[in-house]
Amino acid sequence: MLDATVAGSKNRLEVRGGRIRVGKGEWHEVGTEPVVVGRNAACQVVIDDSKVSAVHAEFVATPFGVRLRDLGSRNGTHVGGVRVGDVYLSSNTKLRVGETEMNFEPFRPEKVAIPAIPAFGPLVGSAAPMRAIFDRLGKIAPTDLTVLIQGETGTGKELVAQAIHGASTRAKKPFVVVDCGSIPPTLAEATLFGHERGAFTGAVDKRLSPFEEASGGTIFLDELGELPLEVQPKLLRALAERRVKSVGGSNYREVDVRVLAATRRDLVRAVNAGTFRSDLYFRVAQVKIEMMALRFRAEDIPVLVRRMLKDLGDESAYDRVTTVTLERLMRHDWPGNVRELRNAVAVAFALRGDDEEIDIAAHLGALSESPAATASGAGSISVSFRGRQFQEAKRDVLARFERDYFAALADDAKGNVSEMARRAGMERAHVRAYLRRHGIGAKTDDDR
Repeated sequence: MLDATVAGSKNRLEVRGGRIRVGKGEWHEVGTEPVVVGRNAACQVVIDDSKVSAVHAEFVATPFGVRLRDLGSRNGTHVGGVRVGDVYLSSNTKLRVGETEMNFEPFRPEKVAIPAIPAFGPLVGSAAPMRAIFDRLGKIAPTDLTVLIQGETGTGKELVAQAIHGASTRAKKPFVVVDCGSIPPTLAEATLFGHERGAFTGAVDKRLSPFEEASGGTIFLDELGELPLEVQPKLLRALAERRVKSVGGSNYREVDVRVLAATRRDLVRAVNAGTFRSDLYFRVAQVKIEMMALRFRAEDIPVLVRRMLKDLGDESAYDRVTTVTLERLMRHDWPGNVRELRNAVAVAFALRGDDEEIDIAAHLGALSESPAATASGAGSISVSFRGRQFQEAKRDVLARFERDYFAALADDAKGNVSEMARRAGMERAHVRAYLRRHGIGAKTDDDR
């Protein structure tokens, strides 16, 4: 049986760091914590150059060398005269940001300790980067630092926020979620800060701000990158002054909340593109947590499966998951990440027979084999497309699959887009796009 354990040899990780400097200035060491360079005063290395973006580039030590990543800068990052996006530096290098020359020098490989922490709250994992994240979460949870959680769809960003809240001194107080991605732009201010009765058309009752609902506890701003630009200054003011004023109200009210935020977007690139305020970014990103995509931590799949089965009420069911099944799961590319795995485990568990193997891999994308798909004759597609060109037949097959898949999904979720997105392991915006493409009706996605 495959399993994921924390071996002693995994407790140290070899990384290759280095140091950087601007012109003839002082050297700045680059370790496993990212070093950001840019014009903004909140960057670790501040460069006074009008051609340098507010948040220009990032350096971080990795096992492969120092990773240099351009953060969507306006004028680019150049190495050897070539504009680069994401490269690894392992030898003495001259580079340029804007019109400013920089130098990089590598350090010798160094072994850094990776704490043997296999879990944090409901989060589990044995991959070294995940254990490092658990260690960091354990340190920041008791504080009131604002945390920005980044990662692809389905990586468990809300679970991280819940784990931080649960390990904090505010754990017995409310944990309030605000889904910024589902707020209509015209109602963003009222949704964030509340409104008085009659403040605008449709405001038939007074609504309390979620900041007030979370009093003494934690507010989680999910998909913060979707917040309209015109509302961002008001959110910044609320975070800085720790007080809110409802739409139609005349008085500010003090609030005592910890703020956690999450996004699937690269907010730094949004800052440089002018769609997200830099001052708000630095306010919410006192601490940044980057959740790994599941395809980069496949070794964690066995321990994740065991935990999911335990959450479903029968951890012993893991003994009926074969090595072959686990190997198939570890070869999958997981576009829906942990959420996709959880869906597959839940389906396999629900359909399990007495003393039979639990074949989780057989249920990847299980919703595609819906009654609607069967009724449409999907099982005989290869016959109906005989004699046609491959690409043409493929397009028709995919179109039919998409239509049947999302029709069945909309029916199962009763038209709730948020629920459809959760079941499909996709972003709501992508689900809505498919619904529009195939003319499938759906309700609003406000009911989260």
